[in-house]
Amino acid sequence: MVTSSVLAIAVLIVSLVAPAPAGAQAARSSARIGVVRNQPPADPMHQAFVASLRERGWVDGRNLTIEYLQGEVAQFADLVRELVRRNVDVIFAPNPQQARVARDATAKIPIVFAVVGDPVGTGLVKSLARPGGNVTGLTGFGSDLAGKRLEILKELAPRIARVAVLWNPAVPDKVLEWKLMQDPARALGLELRSVEVRAPADFPGAFEAIARGKIDGLITLGEPLTFGHRATIIDFARFARLPAVFNWRDTVESGALVAYGPSIVDLYRRAAVYVDKILRGAQPADLPVEQPVQFELAINAKTATALGLTVPPSLRLRADQVVE
Repeated sequence: MVTSSVLAIAVLIVSLVAPAPAGAQAARSSARIGVVRNQPPADPMHQAFVASLRERGWVDGRNLTIEYLQGEVAQFADLVRELVRRNVDVIFAPNPQQARVARDATAKIPIVFAVVGDPVGTGLVKSLARPGGNVTGLTGFGSDLAGKRLEILKELAPRIARVAVLWNPAVPDKVLEWKLMQDPARALGLELRSVEVRAPADFPGAFEAIARGKIDGLITLGEPLTFGHRATIIDFARFARLPAVFNWRDTVESGALVAYGPSIVDLYRRAAVYVDKILRGAQPADLPVEQPVQFELAINAKTATALGLTVPPSLRLRADQVVE
């Protein structure tokens, strides 16, 4: 007769010698992640990303090496290829262009994104629930929010009729966003004027076209190019006395009239959770793409006053931040 103690010992021995399940990995003692970006790593988003990794036990310079490669949009593909050559453990490619070139460069190294508006429609993942492949992350819902931004702009500036849309058609997410904002614009009685920029050198001509076009409002479709040059866009809007709506809260602190969108800082913080899970053995194909949980509305009352506008009390109450 086999006693319970003998049986327990046998089970323990089997568990020690049995092979690990297929796809399982041991937790790493150290790791290297690559980051592609067009902004310096000192900005609040990446500080939140690094802090979130630290909270999960990954400390840069101790058990983690973060390799930052910075450049303009046109350089993203070369930067990603360099990270693949260095054989990093994970590539953090936050936005649609970075994620796309990373996916094209490697089918082996896991890739995490943070602010992709439509990862399914642009082919980055098969579905939100089951991404498949080596790419996963967080959607920023950018493609669905342009209509809401137009509503807010109209609420702040009721008399506007012609709105310039400053955007980069080279980004697939933005093509979809441009299409989705047509119906909301018509419902609001707004005429949209497309003003395209594909490179930094395009901004002077774009601003000239807006100035000539009898435009009385401005909206940007956020992506790396317009994000990287947001200060220039804010300065132009101020000079041209145009009420303008942006995606990013920090633009309001810099003088923009209004911004509405998901918290990018929160998305970067949550992207670190994906990196942590992958470094501990999870497969990107099995990690569902998550959606934003925190949205921010910010208004600059000083800019509104300078433009001769009054912030409606209802909008002020809804705002997460009002710069007085």
